[in-house]
Amino acid sequence: MGAMLLNPSAVGTAIEILRENTADIFYVEAHQHIYQAMIGLFSRDAAIDATTLLGQLTTDGNLDQAGGASYLGELTGAVPTSANIEYYAQIVLKAALLRKIIGVCTRIAGEAYTSEGEVENLLDRAEAEIFSIAEQRQLNPIYKVSELIEHSINRIEAQMKSSDGITGIATGFKRLDEMLSGFQPSDMIVLAARPSVGKTALALNIAAHVTNRLHKGALLFSLEMSKEQLVQRLLCMEGQVDSGRLRTGFLARAEFPKLQRAASTLDRANLFIDDTPNIGVLEIRSKSRRHAAQYPVDLIIIDYLQLMSSSGRVENRQTEIAEISRSIKGIARELSVPVLALSQLSREADKDESSTPKLSHLRESGAIEQDADVVLMLSVLPKHESEGRENVVRLNVAKQRNGPTGPLELLFEKNIQRFRNLDGHAADAPPESYEPFDPAMDTAEPPGEEGDVPF
Repeated sequence: MGAMLLNPSAVGTAIEILRENTADIFYVEAHQHIYQAMIGLFSRDAAIDATTLLGQLTTDGNLDQAGGASYLGELTGAVPTSANIEYYAQIVLKAALLRKIIGVCTRIAGEAYTSEGEVENLLDRAEAEIFSIAEQRQLNPIYKVSELIEHSINRIEAQMKSSDGITGIATGFKRLDEMLSGFQPSDMIVLAARPSVGKTALALNIAAHVTNRLHKGALLFSLEMSKEQLVQRLLCMEGQVDSGRLRTGFLARAEFPKLQRAASTLDRANLFIDDTPNIGVLEIRSKSRRHAAQYPVDLIIIDYLQLMSSSGRVENRQTEIAEISRSIKGIARELSVPVLALSQLSREADKDESSTPKLSHLRESGAIEQDADVVLMLSVLPKHESEGRENVVRLNVAKQRNGPTGPLELLFEKNIQRFRNLDGHAADAPPESYEPFDPAMDTAEPPGEEGDVPF
């Protein structure tokens, strides 16, 4: 307080370190009133000294609670110089954080002794309160451009040496990678679609490419499907086995070795799945941080955003989704990895005559399109374009902060949950390496007859 009165510019330094305008950062009540008065003067660009502070406290009616005019005089003589304001502010911040930790732990301990509710709810509240304290630490410093040039030049050189132009995490889909240059670190990518169009399947295809082909790590949070269902889909996709027959339990003899090879491939993959239902964004952030400390994490997938819940009380669902979306972007920034968040589209997307979803169709909140760095929208082809191209779906890059937007097309073999590239010049013809699944060529016989193998 004394340093701030000696040098008005020290007030700005103190605010930057303490980060918040709430006066309870100070323990003594008199200091709380004095600090709040200083904030009021600072916000109006008014001069800050003993005289103006005295006038502000008098106007606020807090002069007596602040110790009176005599106490303000004592503060100015408390320190010989304001040069150490940063050190003093750090002492105040450290003490305030310790008090808050003590308060939270005491309250949680009391609830643990008396609570009759779910332990999970208590753990979620405890984690949320501790995390809110952690967020009050000092922000990252402001950097001069000259301090960042070397890193930027090194990154540009690495991009120039890249033969395929992919500077992020490749998805395995050529046209998409050309447009995005791969999923970039710290980016929030939203993949949106109406139900049963294939957004989970597309996310699994990308996860399989990242882990099986690029040998990187991926972490999948599934709020909609169980881990067993996801693994079954992965087996069908990798082994190119019909999911309908796998679900009924009868496979052709030639298909079982395919499943074994797929299982062997997936066994080596650094793909991790968490299928906790109704998981909160704070728990996702905490689990991601702990997982990244033990295993490589190059991609995080959340399926899907509207099934998540926030930790605190919110006014409405739109506000809650906005908080969740902002927190997902925070996870991407903190861990410096791309986060692929799946999202539902509203029913308005079905009413659009062009059958092309728009950003405004993102369900429940406009904050999703604001926070996202990339928005991908998956949809079926309009009727007048789908004749003879039943397996073709459209993936539209509806938003990209740092690159082009526009549609591209992919082949989706729904029976084996696999997406494939289309030839860039002939969208209606599959590439030469494409070998579609043909039930007529399969050796399986009707269930219950000779030749079937129970799986």
